[in-house]
Amino acid sequence: MSVNKVILLGNVGKDPEVRYVDTQPVASFPLATNERAYTTAAGVTIPERTEWHNIVLWGKQAEMAEKYIRRGTRLYLEGKMRTRTWVDRTSISHTITEVYVDTFEILSRS
Repeated sequence: MSVNKVILLGNVGKDPEVRYVDTQPVASFPLATNERAYTTAAGVTIPERTEWHNIVLWGKQAEMAEKYIRRGTRLYLEGKMRTRTWVDRTSISHTITEVYVDTFEILSRS
C-alpha cells in the first residue's frame, strides 16, 4: 500500500492561469508556504524559508479558481503530487512537480 497525499496552507503567488484541454478548464498558479525563523539551542539563527508549489485544478474547481482566487489569497488545499517531463521545441527536457488538487478552501481573500 502507498499514499500520495499533500496538505498545504499558504498564499497564492499570482492570479490563476486558465487554459482549456479538450473543453476542460485547467487552472494553475504558484502557492507559497513558509517555515518560521527560529534559533537553535546553540544560539544559531535559522532564517525564514519560503517554499513554492505548482498548483493545478481541473474542471469546476478551475472555474471557481478563475472567479475567486487572486494573488495573495490564503488557501487550504488537499491533493496529490505528480511529476511530469516533456521535451520542448529546442529538444531540451523539462521536469516539473505539481500538486493536483482534490479539495480546497479559501481562507481569506486579498
